[in-house]
Amino acid sequence: MTSDEMITQLQAEVKGLTSSLVTADYTNAIAAAERDTGWDLPQTADLKITWLLSRAKRHLFAFLMTESAAKFKFEDINLQQRFEHYRLMIQDMDKEFKEAQEEYAFEFAGVSAYQIAGTKIDSGFSYEAQTGRETTYDKNNAVIITPNENS
Repeated sequence: MTSDEMITQLQAEVKGLTSSLVTADYTNAIAAAERDTGWDLPQTADLKITWLLSRAKRHLFAFLMTESAAKFKFEDINLQQRFEHYRLMIQDMDKEFKEAQEEYAFEFAGVSAYQIAGTKIDSGFSYEAQTGRETTYDKNNAVIITPNENS
């Protein structure tokens, strides 16, 4: 999904609120979502697209809440309810995002499982696969210190 496609998707998802938002709001919300997640657009991974969209919507709601706060009047119950509704939605979205970060820690960290555990350093003993001859002290034998998925 590209940035333009995400803007189109966001406009479809926030529907009637689009009259209160301008193009710069969508661009700023996407930029903030990229900072939140550490991911950039374009994206093809479904999990990343889902959370980039969710975080962008969260920032759009924050923009709308800020605008509502400027219009906020103590006596006007309608704006008070709108302001509170945005605040509760943002809190819920932040909570869901935190839970997702814990559930999908590897995806949000941008590393594989073997990279998180640390570096494996071989013992240095080596043998030829075909003959079983010890090659530990051969000059071309090196200790492997680079982690990979198979070690």
